[in-house]
Order: sequence, then C-alpha cells, then structure tokens
Amino acid sequence: MEIPDFHWDTGTAGCRFPIIVRRKEIRKKKQYTFDEVMEILHSLAKPENLEGMARFGITGDKRLGLSMPELRKLGKSIGKDHKMALKLWATGIQDAMILAALVDDPLQVTEEQADSWVKDIETWDVCDQLCVNLFEKISFADKKILEWSGREEEFVRRVAYAIIACIAWHNKEAQDEDMMKYFPVIKSGATDNRNYVKKAVSWALRHIGKRNPNLNREAIKLAKDIKEIDSKAARWIASDVIRELEGEAVQKRLKKN
Repeated sequence: MEIPDFHWDTGTAGCRFPIIVRRKEIRKKKQYTFDEVMEILHSLAKPENLEGMARFGITGDKRLGLSMPELRKLGKSIGKDHKMALKLWATGIQDAMILAALVDDPLQVTEEQADSWVKDIETWDVCDQLCVNLFEKISFADKKILEWSGREEEFVRRVAYAIIACIAWHNKEAQDEDMMKYFPVIKSGATDNRNYVKKAVSWALRHIGKRNPNLNREAIKLAKDIKEIDSKAARWIASDVIRELEGEAVQKRLKKN
C-alpha cells in the first residue's frame, strides 16, 4: 500500500505497484519527541510520488509520499508509544496516521479512540494499515466488527471486513468456529456495491477459506449462497471468492497442509 531506486510492494488489497525507497538513515535513540518524529516525516517527504500513488487510490491533501518500508523502519525505531500515536493521528497527515497505527499499543486503545479514528479514514491504505497493525489486536475487535459492519460510511464498514481478513490471516490459533461466526456479517455486507466495501467483504471470506480444507469448503458454500442473492455486488463477491478458493494454487497448498 505503498508507494519509485524501483522496488515493488504488494498492498493488503492485493495491488502491486512501484515504490521509491529513500536511502535516508533513521537514527536510533531511546525516545523520540513528537516534534522530532514530525521533522523526520517531513524530511522523508517525496511529493513526486503523489501522482503515482493517486492512481492506486492512495490520496490525501496532506500526504507526504512516504513508502511503507520507511514508515515501518521509523515505527520500529520509535517502538510502542500510545501518546505519540494519538498525536500522530491527530495531524490528519496520512503518512503520520499510518505511523500511528504502527506505534500504538493495542492494550491501551479504548473504544472511544477506535470509534473516533474510524471516522477519520478517507483512503483504503490508511484503513488497511490500521487494521493489520492495530485493530485486529484490540480486545474488543469482535464487538466493533459487528457495530462497524452495520454503519453506512464506506470506510467504517470496510474496517469491519478488513479486521476479519486480518484475523483470518494472522490468528493461527483460532478454531474453525471462531472464523465461521463471521459468516452472517460477511453475508450481510455482500449487497454493498461500493468498491472498497465489496472488495473487503471478498477479502475477508477469501482469507477464511484459505486457512484449511474445512473452512475452504464452508467459505465456498457461503459464496455460492451469496451468488444467489439478487445483487450485482453479491455476484461479484461470490465470483471473486469462488475463483480464488477453487483455484489450483489454493487447492494445492491446502492438500499439502
């Protein structure tokens, strides 16, 4: 989700595009101040990247054009810092908002904070990085999935399905029933024809169906049920899911496992 020496990166939504990796050393220190972090972010700004990023829906009037490798490196150098995260998010600078997701401590995230942050999301990359780095780890994730999946705002609803996708992707300890409990939420979102919602619904079900043979069968079955719904979005989601989950690559990997 990310951004031209030319290095290719793959975003969580499956898109591939070139990113420029700046060769600027990020110094390690015991603790950064907020002003120091903002100074580093602005020093790494690459406005010439913005036009190319916009072609992939990565927009924002305040965006600085940093690559994800740079943000991850800076985030690792900062470490977990909840207060820093709150200040970074409040800037409204998309690069800083992603950095906030990288450095925040999920144990300190409150429901009030989560509800506030989701309302600020305006691009899919901020949404997905927030989910993969932070929201999938919060203790009340399931509660918010139910709440946000019923909201009208496009990116709030996308967050709900992106969290499901991230949990299915990363939580290796979860049992099949833990994944299948999301099926009603997935089916309820299948008629939303907005691009960023329907892609996230598909993403969630595809990741569940790639966990093991049983969930593969159950996810395909749900996709076929969804395909019967009289909805253009539902038919698109179902076809997208079935194509991947019945595909040779997924089936071959599942047989090996």
